[in-house]
Amino acid sequence: MTPQPNPQAGAAVKAADRAHVFHSWSAQDLIDPLAVAGAEGSYFWDYDGRRYLDFTSGLVFTNVGYQHPKVVAAVQEQAATMTTFAPAFAVEARSEAARLIAERTPGDLDRIFFTNGGADAIEHAMRMARLHTGRPKVLSAYRSYHGGTQQAINLTGDPRRWASDGAAAGVVHFWAPFLYRSRFYAETEEQEAARALEHLETTIAFEGPATVAAIVLETIPGTAGIMVPPPGYLAGVREICDKYGIVFVLDEVMAGFGRTGEWFAADLFGVVPDLMTFAKGVNSGYVPLGGVAISDRIAETFGKRPYPGGLTYSGHPLACAAAVATIGVMAEEGVVENARRLGAEVVGPALAALAERHPSVGEVRGTGMFWALELVRSRETREPLVPYNAAGEANAPMAAFTAAARERGLWPFVNMNRTHVVPPCNVTEAELKEGFAALDAALSVADEYTV
Repeated sequence: MTPQPNPQAGAAVKAADRAHVFHSWSAQDLIDPLAVAGAEGSYFWDYDGRRYLDFTSGLVFTNVGYQHPKVVAAVQEQAATMTTFAPAFAVEARSEAARLIAERTPGDLDRIFFTNGGADAIEHAMRMARLHTGRPKVLSAYRSYHGGTQQAINLTGDPRRWASDGAAAGVVHFWAPFLYRSRFYAETEEQEAARALEHLETTIAFEGPATVAAIVLETIPGTAGIMVPPPGYLAGVREICDKYGIVFVLDEVMAGFGRTGEWFAADLFGVVPDLMTFAKGVNSGYVPLGGVAISDRIAETFGKRPYPGGLTYSGHPLACAAAVATIGVMAEEGVVENARRLGAEVVGPALAALAERHPSVGEVRGTGMFWALELVRSRETREPLVPYNAAGEANAPMAAFTAAARERGLWPFVNMNRTHVVPPCNVTEAELKEGFAALDAALSVADEYTV
């Protein structure tokens, strides 16, 4: 892994990108994307030969790192055998991927509907829930992200929804627990859980329980801030769903496949949803793949009644071969256990130590390889380092922090007033310590904006 500088090639890649590529979530004239020459393991590099330690795992999907040789070989072998085939047929790679996923999902989530990614997995989970119950409404939390397609973006509870939300998608938002910024004036996790559950049940009562098809939650919210729910909360949501005949959907697109130190974050809380969506880490993002894991009672709804949905590339053989190889690598190399152990023994203590040194760190939270640092102007008032949904000059403190990290060879995951620590789940202790040294220096820049 020795990057070879080639600035001329990099300039050509950059020029073609700026001339023809339309980037997501961006004002096209205001962005300056880095031209990436290669990637391996926990690192990627540019055409100038500068290497970066990736604390973003792409977009939190390279759970086994970049270019894992066993996954690359599996894709190559599948391409030589059967590059593609229609989803109505039984294909070995598809069948084996479904079997391996079902072996690891909690409870009776044993039927797998494959999609191309997380957003369309959410779309289909919502459709299944509505058809199963015959009800129109879906409830989801503020401080959430569920995808960029029409229903998924309306389900989302952050500002990316605003431009596309016509308030006609049958979605109702509610507050989920987050003790650090409690909407319930709670002082303990027990209070936060109890009051959040009371708020949810009251919301259902006022919406009309017979109109609510599903409650959709990220098991641990990802982009919105990695807020680990307090003990008892998810179990309480399960009870509420059972009480009113509501389908319980857990979104594990980001939290699944080892990210939290378990195969699925639901395992941390001992809950079994009716539907569970996944993507990203299922095959480390090597070929686009997502899906919905379906319980027996939901599957029975479509036993004699056709399910009115599908995708041309559902269970694409290349993607499924990558999933089979990725799950095999995770099992053989102890990737889930690595995330759990290093999260508890290295990441958690190191981030707590950084918080002690840096007044800009208001809170550290997370598990496994799934952590967030809440950056603040004041620990006493908990005022965020930048305002909610800040842009331009208002976002200058976070921009300065980001630039400082990159200058030191760390590519950070930054969203609003937070930086997330989400490296590959097979990251090494030495790589983590390298990243924390860079993070330490970058936080010193953030400290300059505190009061």
